[in-house]
Formats: sequence, C-alpha cells, structure tokens
Amino acid sequence: MRLHSLHVRLLVAAAISISAALVVAGFGLTALFEHHVERRLDLQLENYLSELIGRIEPDGDGGIRITHELGDPRFDQPLSGLYWQVQDDAHHALIRSRSLWDGMLALPHDQLSLGVVHRHELPGPGGQSLLVREQQVIVLPQTDARRLRIAVAIDRSDLVAARDDFAKDMLPYLVLLAVVLLLATWLQIKMGLSPLDHIRRGVLSIRSGNAHRLNEDYPDEVEPLVDEINELLDSRDKLVEDARAWTADLAHGLKTPLTALGADAQRLRARGEIGMAEDLEQLAQSMRRRVDRELIRARLRSEAGGRTQHADLLKIARGVVATLKRTPSGESLAWEIEASGPAQVRLSPDDLAELLGNLLDNAGKWARARVRIVLSRHQGWRLTIEDDGPGVPEEQRTRLGQRGVRLDEQTAGTGLGLAIARDIVAAYDGQLQFGLSRLGGLEVRLDLPAALAD
Repeated sequence: MRLHSLHVRLLVAAAISISAALVVAGFGLTALFEHHVERRLDLQLENYLSELIGRIEPDGDGGIRITHELGDPRFDQPLSGLYWQVQDDAHHALIRSRSLWDGMLALPHDQLSLGVVHRHELPGPGGQSLLVREQQVIVLPQTDARRLRIAVAIDRSDLVAARDDFAKDMLPYLVLLAVVLLLATWLQIKMGLSPLDHIRRGVLSIRSGNAHRLNEDYPDEVEPLVDEINELLDSRDKLVEDARAWTADLAHGLKTPLTALGADAQRLRARGEIGMAEDLEQLAQSMRRRVDRELIRARLRSEAGGRTQHADLLKIARGVVATLKRTPSGESLAWEIEASGPAQVRLSPDDLAELLGNLLDNAGKWARARVRIVLSRHQGWRLTIEDDGPGVPEEQRTRLGQRGVRLDEQTAGTGLGLAIARDIVAAYDGQLQFGLSRLGGLEVRLDLPAALAD
C-alpha cells in the first residue's frame, strides 16, 4: 500500500483516533479508579473518626483518654501510615496513636464547624503525603467544657500504588482493545471501499473486451459514478462509430477518382503513350498507398478511443505467412516460425494483420532464401523477424519507417509499408526496432503489449 492509498489514509486516521480515544479512556478510567479508592478511604477514615470520638472521655486529672484502642493494628505500628491524633483548640497534642511515634499531625489553623468533617492533604512523618479527616467535638468534663480537634490520617502512597497497579493491569487490555478495533476498522474500510475495487475490475473487463458496460449493482453513493462511466463509454462508442463511418465515406469517395485515374492510364497505354501511362499509374498507386496509410491512421485514432480488442499474434502471423507463400517472391523462401504457444496481444486483429503483413512482406522482399520468425515473452510479447538478405547499414537503420523513405529505389514499393507499421505500433504503445540478423540480413524486433487477461 502507498501513502496515497485511501486504505492507508483511512487506516492511519483510524489508528490515530483509536489511540487518542484509548489514551483518554485510560487516563479517565485511572482517574475514576483513583477517585473511587479515595472515596473508600474517605469512608474508612470517617468510620475510624467516629469510633475514635466514641471512645474519648475525660480522665480524672482534667485530661483526655480513650477507653480502648482502635482495632486496626497499624495504629500501634510506628510510621505505619495510619494515624490518629487528638488536640485542643490551642493546638496542643493531648493524645495520639503509637504509629505517630514522636511526631504529630500539623493540622491547619482554620476555624472548624462543630460536628462537620473537614478534609485535608498534609505532609506526614517520613515525608509521607497524608489524607486527613478532622472533626471538632465538645467534651464535657467535670469542670469546663473543652473543644477538641480529632483527626485521623492515612498515607496517600497506598492510593497511588493502587492507582498505578490498576493502570499497569489495564494496559494490556487497552492494547488488545486497540488491536481488535484496528482489525474491525480495517475490515470496515475494506468493505466500504470494495465497490471502488469492483469498478476497477469492471473497467479492466471493459478494456479487455470481456464486457461493454458496468452492469453490477452498486451502493447508492457509488451509483452516480457508475452512471457517469457508462455515459462516457456510450459517448466514446458513438465517437468511434462516427470516425469509422467517416473513414468508410472517405475511402468510398476516393475510390472512384483513383479508379478513374487507372482507367485513364490504360487508355493512354492503348494509344501508345507508354511513358505518360506509367507516370499516371505510378501516381495513382502512390496516391492509393498514401490514402491507405491515412485511412489506417484514422482508424487507429478512432480505435484508440474505443474498447481494447485482443488478437492471437501467432495465429495471425501464420496466416500472413501462408498468404505470402503463395506470392511469387515468397513461394521460393523457407519460412520458419518458432513459438511455444498462442500469444494474445492488445491489438485489433485487423491492425495486427496490417502490421505483420507490412513487416513480413518487407522481409520476404529482401530475403534470399530464408525468413525466421521467433515469438518470445518480453514484458509483453516480442516477435523477432530475421532474413538472410543484404541487411541495412547501421547508420541507415534509424531512417527505416520514416514517411516515404526508400533505401533502395531499384526494388518495387513506395516506402510506406514500414511507416504504416510504425504508426500501428505507436498507436498501441509498442516498440519497433531494427538490427543485424544472425542470418546476415535485417532483424526486426516487434514488442507488443500483452492482452490484459493474458
């Protein structure tokens, strides 16, 4: 997949969105867990605070005492992280838990409402961070009433450790959830973009000649695009038909004048004006060849806008060779064809027959005794034509196929055969190259695109 792929773009966007959502969810769940644990600790501290208040009573010497210790053994363990303390309004610590050892809780100097639980976060012994719950009560000894500040505290590190453990335990599940969501997103993207792939295969089928329109059922969102493609195909078909009709009209319109020129040449020859008759016949022949070339080029332009056709390169080559064997120049030659099997190329059969006819006719015209044709796979298909004729010097090979160029004026022809071959090859994105044959003559390498379904 490339960066310009919709699959990649949508998957990357989904991965970013899912990652961001899971990160936010992870922090949110961790904060929610911390808040829940803190509420549980708050409830526990308030319970301790209630128990402690219920166990406080004045002693006989004007002091304060608790009737019996709280049940949690951590209150008796030095620096255990669970503490209680009772002090008066002057902030004199009266009594405290053994867990505070020789320290005390530094309660803030704020005004307390009687009976209301106040919440603080204060530093504790040993650098601890404490959650403190404090309440003011009135104790009625035998003399004057006393206001006492009673506080219970717990080390916050337990809350932090529980939060961190929860986040650590939750991480693998978040990763697993991310993988599941990405797989589900990938499947959703693949299903959502599958109509585009169906359109691609449909267009490929049209190009290969196996279909004429996109006829499958598509989702409502894609249906307008399919309709536009079908309209474009119909428009192209009409243009091709119009071009072919125009080509046929042109050929028909020129056929009569050229026939008239041939008849005039015959009359001149009958009257003994041989030289003028030959000039007129040569002129008519040249015009006919040039008209044929322009008609071929017009047909190629019209077919370039139409649907691609297939042709069997080996079958048509054998047919052209069979025809040339019946000509005076070809019946005395040995025609050799080497091929492993059929080769479907992306040309119309008529254009391929025209192309091979010009190339093989040229080879048969110059060969002394032998013409070899080799069909091989080369990106598309490569047809190599070799003859044992005189060949063409290297410095003149680049001129082969140029319009009207003839390298030997003694041989019959107009020089348009190879030019027409070049036009056909160029129209179908092929290549035509010339070189030195191993038989001693000219080698023609013809590279043609393979059929889409080949």
